[in-house]
Amino acid sequence: MTRRILQLVVLSVIGATGSVGAQPAGRVTVLYDAFGAPSPLIRDWGFAALVEYGGRRVLFDTGNNAATFAANVKQLGVDLSRLDAVVISHRHGDHTSGLTHLLTVNPGVTIYAPAEGAFFKSQVPVTFLEHASGLPPNLQYFGGKTPDHLESGTPWERGKFQIVTKPIEIAPGIFVLTTQSQKPGTVEMNEVSLVIRTPRGLAVVVGCSHPGVEKILAEAAKIDPRLYTVIGGFHLVQTPQEEVDRVASTLHDTLKIDRVAPGHCTSERGLAAFLKTFGDHFDAAGVGAVLTLP
Repeated sequence: MTRRILQLVVLSVIGATGSVGAQPAGRVTVLYDAFGAPSPLIRDWGFAALVEYGGRRVLFDTGNNAATFAANVKQLGVDLSRLDAVVISHRHGDHTSGLTHLLTVNPGVTIYAPAEGAFFKSQVPVTFLEHASGLPPNLQYFGGKTPDHLESGTPWERGKFQIVTKPIEIAPGIFVLTTQSQKPGTVEMNEVSLVIRTPRGLAVVVGCSHPGVEKILAEAAKIDPRLYTVIGGFHLVQTPQEEVDRVASTLHDTLKIDRVAPGHCTSERGLAAFLKTFGDHFDAAGVGAVLTLP
């Protein structure tokens, strides 16, 4: 049975039963995206996926709308109260808005999030408080006394956030890592990715790849140089065809990744380029897709 046939069989089971619970572990289920096979699921711009591997369940991102996220989760029979961890890739609303629903169901789960100045209870740089001599006390931050700890707020006060500033093994063979964008529009924005060690190499789950999907994969390769697959958004919207083709070629010819499952912000032009480049090593993603991992 080919991977594509297996995927269609799983999708038909989901449509009939409304549950992914009976299927074997070692998979990524896409909970939120703007495309996918016809189903009762709601399509919307954004991304979320449930990663199940080695007996662990990790939610990656939460989509663009809390009600839509909740509806898709219910339709797929996903129990958000049974999570080992949550990973938020970056601060944008099309990846974070479902946190409102998640935290009503599972307020105590650990959420791995990027370092940001004002989103996820990150440390505020102490250099913000650099003092100038000669100012009266009423014009000095904290009366001229630097506090021991200065943390940013967050719209999700109930969240148990753990800020990712370096690669962390959050479970045996499952890692989070962070990269920083230097692309126009997101300069200095940090993005967290999820990495799973499989017998055939690393499976990497990405949110939007604002730093560049090839940059994220190069960082992942420091954990293990064997790259098996990458799943998620490659951020090739509004990107010239020649740059799209370059990224596809880099992943295939330079990084030697075995499979790809692009989604979300990859763009239709990007999907077409990766399908052409990877052929039968291209896995159709989209909302409701179930991608098996070795």
